[in-house]
Amino acid sequence: MPPPPTPPVASEGSAVQTLDQLFQQALELVASDIHVESGEDFFRVRFRIDGQLRMAATPSLSLRDPVVSRLKVLARMDIAEKRLPQDGRIQYAYKDQTIDLRVSSLPTLHGEKIVVRILNFSRERPSLDALGYEPDDRAHLLQALKRPHGLILMTGPTGAGKTLSLYSCLELLNRTEVNISTVEDPSEIHLPGANQVNINERAGLTFASALRALLRQDPDVIMVGEIRDVETAEIAIQSAQTGHLVLSTLHTNDAPGTLARLRHMGIPAFNVAASVSLITAQRLIRRLCDHCKCAVDETQTELFFKTFHPQDNQALTANSRTQAKLFKAVGCPLCDKGYKGRIGIYQVMPISHAMQALILNDSDSQILAAQAAAEGIRTLRQAGWLKVLQGITSMDEVMALTIHD
Repeated sequence: MPPPPTPPVASEGSAVQTLDQLFQQALELVASDIHVESGEDFFRVRFRIDGQLRMAATPSLSLRDPVVSRLKVLARMDIAEKRLPQDGRIQYAYKDQTIDLRVSSLPTLHGEKIVVRILNFSRERPSLDALGYEPDDRAHLLQALKRPHGLILMTGPTGAGKTLSLYSCLELLNRTEVNISTVEDPSEIHLPGANQVNINERAGLTFASALRALLRQDPDVIMVGEIRDVETAEIAIQSAQTGHLVLSTLHTNDAPGTLARLRHMGIPAFNVAASVSLITAQRLIRRLCDHCKCAVDETQTELFFKTFHPQDNQALTANSRTQAKLFKAVGCPLCDKGYKGRIGIYQVMPISHAMQALILNDSDSQILAAQAAAEGIRTLRQAGWLKVLQGITSMDEVMALTIHD
């Protein structure tokens, strides 16, 4: 899609109108974040769309303070406090919906920077197919979800789609006879029938204290928005060992590294081996625009296959190679430099008996990764190559977002 036009901001008294235009524009363009930034001699607004920051507006510098103050008032933040970071929330009415906006302020050299994260804009919970899971990965995940207990972890950086993956899993488990409880900061997606709790650290309601309370509520399935500390990790793991199915997220680079991270947090090897049933690492990559993507010729396709490492050749089936349809980005008025929308790539790693034995031996990430490869678990880059072979994304996009393991 072309860069969004600058909203018409005329007078100094139009901060309310300017902010409303920016919110409307961000929602229409399906932005995930709004960055309101000040420099020595400029004031600008950028949107994050499909993971990329794009210039959205450059309002008059005289509007900087009114717009920032208006944002802080809406988010119930202290407008007089400009020396310390603050957090707040806004509920914004948009097309018969109430959109949750999470607001964060940060003092900088030239005034406060404010970032607005747009939550629960899309209330749809896509199927695992639509999210981008390959058939074999989906089968592994469904098998773990059918178990009455155990810990399922979704890992990856901020903005990798972990929460959406979690809710797509919860949707499959959401039945009248199942008691689902979630603890989040904050709850981003509404799930009818589930008991959703927002933590409130100022009031003393932390992930750990909320999780303890949930365990007294006779839960079948527990979803913890994020494992941030050892206390939360310990309670989640104990819950998974005492008859509960627990789903959560962790910030790690890949699935094998998650096991090592839990050990480094201080969780005993036995508890990790006995509780974790499956780990998924994920990233969001941009889709090629269906209107303008251009097929790659045979010479370029052969060159692509020659760049593969031996491990990549082993991980990708002969069928995926023979049916390969490679495309490259072009660009048209309907997309952004040849891309439109995003899809997930996944490393889905069930914890096998062999993997449990390595965990008990306190093996490092490299040994765990070697075992995962021996069991046919694709790396994130190999998962990305599958999307390239299917004509969904480009080689450049996969190279930019993954590393060779």
